[in-house]
Amino acid sequence: MKRNRVVITGMGILAPNGIGIEAFWESILTGRSGIGPITFFDASGLKDQIAGEIKDFNPLNYIEPELKPKRMARHTQLAYVAAMMAIEDAGLKITELDLPSPTPVVVGVSTSALDVIERVFTDSDRRGLDGVSPMALGASKPQAAANVIADRIGAGAHAATVSSACPSGLDAVASAAKMIRSGETELAVAGGADAPITLHGVASFIASGLSISHNGEPERASRPFDLSRKSGVLSEAAGMFVLENLERAEGRGARIYLEISGYGAQRDLEPERMASGLRGSMEMALANAGCTIEDIDYISAYGPGDPTLDAAEVRYIKEVFGERAYAVPVSSIKGVTGNPLAAAGPLQIAACALSLRDQLIPPTANYEIADPECDLDVVPLRPRRTKLNRALVNVRGLGGSASSLVVSRVSSR
Repeated sequence: MKRNRVVITGMGILAPNGIGIEAFWESILTGRSGIGPITFFDASGLKDQIAGEIKDFNPLNYIEPELKPKRMARHTQLAYVAAMMAIEDAGLKITELDLPSPTPVVVGVSTSALDVIERVFTDSDRRGLDGVSPMALGASKPQAAANVIADRIGAGAHAATVSSACPSGLDAVASAAKMIRSGETELAVAGGADAPITLHGVASFIASGLSISHNGEPERASRPFDLSRKSGVLSEAAGMFVLENLERAEGRGARIYLEISGYGAQRDLEPERMASGLRGSMEMALANAGCTIEDIDYISAYGPGDPTLDAAEVRYIKEVFGERAYAVPVSSIKGVTGNPLAAAGPLQIAACALSLRDQLIPPTANYEIADPECDLDVVPLRPRRTKLNRALVNVRGLGGSASSLVVSRVSSR
């Protein structure tokens, strides 16, 4: 049976370190962090008062008034805007000619609509149970983000939501790619979004130990692979893509960012072996891509800046790659983006797309003190020019899920 090749032809990015592709990429290359003091609410009562907030984002400037953007959860706003950016970036219009029926819309979410849920409790405390907004139910559904994008595309679209913790966005992209590969559709819109920066959202991460007090400069708080790292830094973001059948993309003369070559997902084998699922996900992704460890030029690590998870990811990279692990550049972009949960994988995919375009490996920002447990080539502080044809993306989530994706450069034919 013929397996269609799947490529990305459009990208939409909203991240703490930049809105839009070029702003996002420039900050990664220069190490300009998007982490800062929390401004969305009074965080003075929290032990950790920093996060990665998207700056200068007013939904009214991006979303059609008839869609009532203020009634949407923030992650829905972000996902919608990123999807529209991706469609425009792909050189498409929202017509039946450009977006054939069916057009799957697959969105990965992790924490869903925390802002809407918190507002329900606030409104009921202040005005009584009859004071809850009638819009809260629809806005707080996990499916809301995919629905609003599909509604905008039209009757030919169908919507789906993936929720597998931090891998959700990467898993959504893989799900859409599978549909195209099988011939079920020619084009899809997929990615991930999360907006967990609410009072109780941040408090929950602090209570779980996933976020701790960061003293000093906020922009230096996220320090992947650095010996002095304390924890990851929570952030919000959205990354959405247009995926197409390669033949369709070439037929319309589309710019092609990359090809999605292989995917694998695996849960941790045992609770005490944290991140062990990454070994299986990497091996499956390589096998499904039909490539070996020798074919990988770069690894986009999950690398959240967590002392345990960073070291564990390095350990499993070594187990899969053997001695070659020391020859493959391995970097994390979370020094500038923070950890946006379901959007983490999409931001890594976008960074890989731009790496393949510019033949530059993104650096690991804020890496200063070497950790003997993270002794790979982590590309500290500055980007590196190199020949880059194929990259491996890793994401690992709360609860033990791990996913990996192989992406490749498509040579002009």
